[in-house]
Amino acid sequence: MGLLSEGEPLSWEETKKLADHVRKHGIRQFITQYKKLKERKKDVLYWGDEVEYILVKFIQDEKTVRVKLTASDVLRKLQQAENDCPNDHPTTWRPEYAAYMVEGTPGKPYGGLFAHFNLVESNMKLRREEIQKLLGPDEYPLSLTSFPRLGCPSFTDPIEKPSVTEGASHSLFFPDSAILGSHPRFKTLTRNIRHRRGEKVVINVPVYKDKETPSPFVEDFSPLGDDGEAKRAARPDHIYMDCMGFGMGCCCLQVTFQACNISEARSLYDQLTTLCPILLSLSAASPIYRGYLSDIDTRWSIISQSVDDRTKEEKGEVPLKENSFKIDKSRYDSIDSYLSCQGKPYNDIELVYDQELCQEMEDAGVDKQLSQHIAHLFIRDPVSLFSEKIHQNDEEDTDHFENIQSTNWQTMRFKPPPPNSSIGWRVEFRPMEAQLSDFENAAYVVFIVLLTRVILTYRLNFLIPISKVDENMKTAQKRNAVMEEKFYFRKDVVTDISPPEAAECMKNCDRVKCACIADEYTLMTANEIMQGKDDFPGLMPLINKYMNSMEIDVDTRCTMLQYLELISGRASGEFITTATWMRRFVMNHTDYKNDSVVSEKISYDLLTKCKQISLGEACYEMFPCFSTKTADNIPAAVSKSNAYLNQKVAKAVNGINES
Repeated sequence: MGLLSEGEPLSWEETKKLADHVRKHGIRQFITQYKKLKERKKDVLYWGDEVEYILVKFIQDEKTVRVKLTASDVLRKLQQAENDCPNDHPTTWRPEYAAYMVEGTPGKPYGGLFAHFNLVESNMKLRREEIQKLLGPDEYPLSLTSFPRLGCPSFTDPIEKPSVTEGASHSLFFPDSAILGSHPRFKTLTRNIRHRRGEKVVINVPVYKDKETPSPFVEDFSPLGDDGEAKRAARPDHIYMDCMGFGMGCCCLQVTFQACNISEARSLYDQLTTLCPILLSLSAASPIYRGYLSDIDTRWSIISQSVDDRTKEEKGEVPLKENSFKIDKSRYDSIDSYLSCQGKPYNDIELVYDQELCQEMEDAGVDKQLSQHIAHLFIRDPVSLFSEKIHQNDEEDTDHFENIQSTNWQTMRFKPPPPNSSIGWRVEFRPMEAQLSDFENAAYVVFIVLLTRVILTYRLNFLIPISKVDENMKTAQKRNAVMEEKFYFRKDVVTDISPPEAAECMKNCDRVKCACIADEYTLMTANEIMQGKDDFPGLMPLINKYMNSMEIDVDTRCTMLQYLELISGRASGEFITTATWMRRFVMNHTDYKNDSVVSEKISYDLLTKCKQISLGEACYEMFPCFSTKTADNIPAAVSKSNAYLNQKVAKAVNGINES
């Protein structure tokens, strides 16, 4: 969730008065750390994952499932065990936005050994077990992206009612008690985002139009106490939501990588950016919102809308007067610029940034491209500030920098080393949705980590214009996008600059203006990106080639192949995404009335099945019947891998410099 400073939270009016102070000192803090650490090299390639969990309670006699508002107590006990063994604890726990959520990570980062891939799933299982021990009967931690009936009447345990006139959110559906109360950051964010924009957040998600869904689909919110605001904000044929909790109350799967130096971090940031939409579509797991089937499969736009603090001026609805910038995106969205020299000519979006802050960084020796990136983040106001953190030592502290950095929730995050720490330059991969089972979550983590190793080893180039990545992000959220849509992707990923005439362009162009770059990419399906087509080798053959060139013990190789089989199967359609599986479950339920409504009973049965899958029950529609680190599976897996390699690798290795 980012910076977790504690103290006395300030109101929005108090925070607004100090916004320039935070920005000014945040930039100075960044400059100080940059000067100290820009030459830092040879850090270990550490990495680690973050999985978020929703605590739920199954009420058997009512055939109901509710979110359990006990995260504060559970987290306190989890952290106590961690604090008792600070240097030797296998898990780490942090608070998340909602009072029904916890976030777990490995106690120590994984390193460069292939054997570490064998630890990911077991550590995830341990995290789930540690939570489970602290829960009561019929309570369970689900790695579920979105609770299906979030915001419906009586969705919490204990049952809490929202207040439309008091508290942080003023939501018609989401009570403030469902926001984590043990840390002041979350309610402060909720309140200040609402105050800054001058109204409640507006979330509209297209409803899935089934045979009996009303047309137009329009809800009456007056029984909930709507004074007309919701009626004006809700769009026909859309599911309307009005609180940060609908977005930040979702769960995700994230991976952070430590690079060897700042240059490698910037390169990884760029290369992984192009993969964000692909992995979002492959991990799609959230088709249901506020008790209705939606016409999208992922959480991304919901969170984007839920924390959109832009005023009408900043959105371009009225002329600028009180604000300084017209801003095209929410604080939670895809990135707007690449950071590496290689990525510079692909920055075809006109970047909005604070020119004075940018110049201050350039004058201090920060290169223009990185200065513009930071100055772009700093067009935002701080939305959570604590009285104890106003005055800081810019030579030692970084809270003002992190205040704004960590509330730009984008697909990728470029993370400078913390002060006085052994931690290096890092990048965070943020788009993936949480999967139901530890096997699935581990598979996605291992895949993206393996891919970073392949990128660095073979010096792959996935770059396309940043505007095309934006288009891909919109495509990735569509219903069944992984099977029915195509994504812009680079044709030649193994040649550093292709075609050759682009080299001169990279020297001279700040924008993508020449035809040579337009010829570098084309539309591909997710399966073509994964398996290859024509002269494009495909990501899976490249990964298999890399694995085949390394010394990997048979147990680890088997584990990795099983994970890759899941990802390949999701791309090809052999295995359906969690979102497609959930949609089918609802639509095939005997109580479903073809009206897009996900009732209490349907939700109960769906989440019961989700629980069983997370406990190890096979679901052949969604993932292969594998058991990692099981000797009986090794010969079959290796045999399958060899056949796969014989078919695909020859095409993949052409042009690859294995040095």
